[in-house]
Amino acid sequence: MRHGKISENVLRRSVLKYIKAHRDEVVSGAAVGEDCAILAPFTQGDRVETDGEGKYETVLSTSPVTAPKEKISTYAIHMALNNVAAAGAQPVGVMLAILLPEETEEQELQLMMEQAERTCDACGVQILGGHTEVTPAVAGPVMTVTGVGKREAARAGFLRGIKAGQDIVASKWIGLEGTARLASQYREQLCTRYPVRMIDEAAACDRYLSVIPEAATAVKSGVCGMHDVSRGGIFGALWELAQRAGVGLEIDLKKIPVKQETIEICEFFELNPYELLSGGCLLMVTDNGQALVDVLAREGIPAAVIGRTTAGKDRVIYNEGEKRYLDRAKMDQMYMVKVE
Repeated sequence: MRHGKISENVLRRSVLKYIKAHRDEVVSGAAVGEDCAILAPFTQGDRVETDGEGKYETVLSTSPVTAPKEKISTYAIHMALNNVAAAGAQPVGVMLAILLPEETEEQELQLMMEQAERTCDACGVQILGGHTEVTPAVAGPVMTVTGVGKREAARAGFLRGIKAGQDIVASKWIGLEGTARLASQYREQLCTRYPVRMIDEAAACDRYLSVIPEAATAVKSGVCGMHDVSRGGIFGALWELAQRAGVGLEIDLKKIPVKQETIEICEFFELNPYELLSGGCLLMVTDNGQALVDVLAREGIPAAVIGRTTAGKDRVIYNEGEKRYLDRAKMDQMYMVKVE
């Protein structure tokens, strides 16, 4: 199979097909476009009605990440917590499972944990536990993070409110995580073409990776649905959002926010920025997109209306009058990097 996230067709026939057991406590489980599992509130082992005030559902999301050990904790924790936040939940904690190659030194593990604690502290969550193992099965560090959050049961239906005729808002910029990772990993090569200050700014894009603030603001503003933009980039996220909601799309390519550093780095490696790892960007669907953009702006969070949902199944991208149809999510461009 190809590198990266498996295709939707493989997911359906080789993963979801075999998930048959169900429990009443599971409000939402494994499905195409679903990044979180949601459990109904419990009291002394019995299910509680989910329409009462003060009742909270448990939201869980698991994200495995491979990355250089210097930044792996930051990327993995943000990815898991962003999924939880996009489900309309308040992140509470993380579970860490760390697999390390045999040549790893103890000091390297300590640095990874220090980084994990700093990231969690900045996000207001706790490290709940996990597992750490050294194994010859991996060539580099692998960190799997399970994000845990809580969501008011009374808001359970809000993410199912996406329908035709609503605005689609994107926060911050696309490609942030991919830009940061490429700038850090290939700094020497990039500096042969671009100014050092530009590469430093690109590497610093990881300061924007959390979508927890905009997700919380969007929930308070009555958003109808959200989707974290991550692997597969903005094109992959738009497809998954539309697939999950059963709607069509009309997107203006020129309105999708992207930093110049991302464009330059993608040109250097001949990558498509719209299919590049985009942690730090959140898609929000709402009846009044400009009103949400204005609210986010007052919180210091840039955002833009990039299109609308439509009736039917057509997912259309417009680029200065040129029309094309959105494809299923493809392999993330991070796996397409070729360095001589």
